[in-house]
Amino acid sequence: MDRRTLLLTGLAATTGLATTGCASTGAMQRADGSADYQTGNEQAPVYSEAEIVRAGSNFLGVTAEALGGVIERVFSDYGDRPTGYIAGEEGSAAVTVGLRYGEGLLYMAGGAQPQKTYWQGPSIGWDVGGNAARVFTLCYGLYHPEAIYRRFPGVEGSAYLVGGLGVNYQNADGIILAPIRAGVGVRLGASVGYLAYSRKRNILPF
Repeated sequence: MDRRTLLLTGLAATTGLATTGCASTGAMQRADGSADYQTGNEQAPVYSEAEIVRAGSNFLGVTAEALGGVIERVFSDYGDRPTGYIAGEEGSAAVTVGLRYGEGLLYMAGGAQPQKTYWQGPSIGWDVGGNAARVFTLCYGLYHPEAIYRRFPGVEGSAYLVGGLGVNYQNADGIILAPIRAGVGVRLGASVGYLAYSRKRNILPF
């Protein structure tokens, strides 16, 4: 075996070991050395519509029929394959410019341990007032819980009311979040802004 063949064989073996090491953590490695959990995973566990309606209605304290209308709307937009959901509570207030803070547990399909998650962010819109509400957020394209920790801008024009429940969409790097809020004063104007999800509570929302 000549020197070139030996060199190529050694390089292939090294690359294989590196790839295996990344795969063992559930992440690929970017060129800058940071972990990339969003490589796409069509085989990721998902929740069924019945599971989402049952969990959401129990948490929000609404009937399955009331939540079912919202779930049907979200599923018609993004399909019936949420990979996770966040069940939490938040407080918000606004006079054109608003702030929102919340915390909850992130549940991933497949039975992983729920993960504590915080979110905060500013908004600007036509809304005025304040409220505290329970929030049930569907997660699409979220293949690893660590990928939630980033800013999610609101999708402009996506906010709407269905049967007293408010929902709007947030999108970042192919991950879609659909927060569903119960109660009066859901402040749909907050869809014009963003929410930053974090491992710990942050006082500054920016």
